[in-house]
Amino acid sequence: MGTMKLPRIEDNVQVKSSIWNALAEDIGAGDATTDALATSSAKTTAQIVSRGSYVVSGSTIGRAVFQRICPELKVRILIPDGKKVKRNGTIMTISGPAGAILSAERTALNFMQRMTGIATLTASFVTKTRRFGTVILDTRKTTPGLRPLEKYAVLCGGGTNHRMGLDDMVLIKDNHRALWNQTQAGDLGMAVMKARMRNPELAIEIEVENEKELLSALHGQPECVLLDNMKPQLMRKCVLLCSGKCYTEASGGITLENVEEVARTGVDSISLGCLTHSAPAADLSLELK
Repeated sequence: MGTMKLPRIEDNVQVKSSIWNALAEDIGAGDATTDALATSSAKTTAQIVSRGSYVVSGSTIGRAVFQRICPELKVRILIPDGKKVKRNGTIMTISGPAGAILSAERTALNFMQRMTGIATLTASFVTKTRRFGTVILDTRKTTPGLRPLEKYAVLCGGGTNHRMGLDDMVLIKDNHRALWNQTQAGDLGMAVMKARMRNPELAIEIEVENEKELLSALHGQPECVLLDNMKPQLMRKCVLLCSGKCYTEASGGITLENVEEVARTGVDSISLGCLTHSAPAADLSLELK
């Protein structure tokens, strides 16, 4: 985890907007509790502590949240994104006006807990499949508005990003095939060729569910074939049929319990919606020193 160079996600325009919107949502017209109890001159130091063993993600986002509230706050990241934190380990310290720290606390933790949970789950899949050389991919099954952050968290866990949106590659899935079948008699190779004529600059991937569909699709020379919900024996056969022709991706019904069996088929990559839609949040807390 963390061996690749991570992008500066805090500089992303959409991420900056997400931070601003999250703070506005939480604070509203003002932090009534903190305003009532904390004097403007009160200073303190706080630390964000992990209550479990995780792969960290979102530390720079947490820092951005605190400094958006108060630029005077000094934030020191002790465990950077992509690195492991042990139980009771300190991820960062924050020093400065106490009121600002308390007002930013929940928003910073919300981002960090969500992102660290995703990174940790991704790392579990990466660890299980590393010996097979299988790439672990995310999907578009992300929280609306938080896709850049959640896909960044996948990178922190050692995973790889699939397409960011509908505009950066062609992926012909089951509903597209159903629509195509109504007029083109199910020739998946023709579907690939039609998509390439319209989008010559984009990679094309097509989903198939059996050997017959695969052979039809391969006539169109797609860059990748998505082997959907296949049993390992069939998947292994399909991987061999694709050898030297295109990349292969497995998806559907894959869990930590069976991911090694899927990787053992020789498939190039495995895509998992659970990385971003079902990762449990990490247990992190902020403590005043």
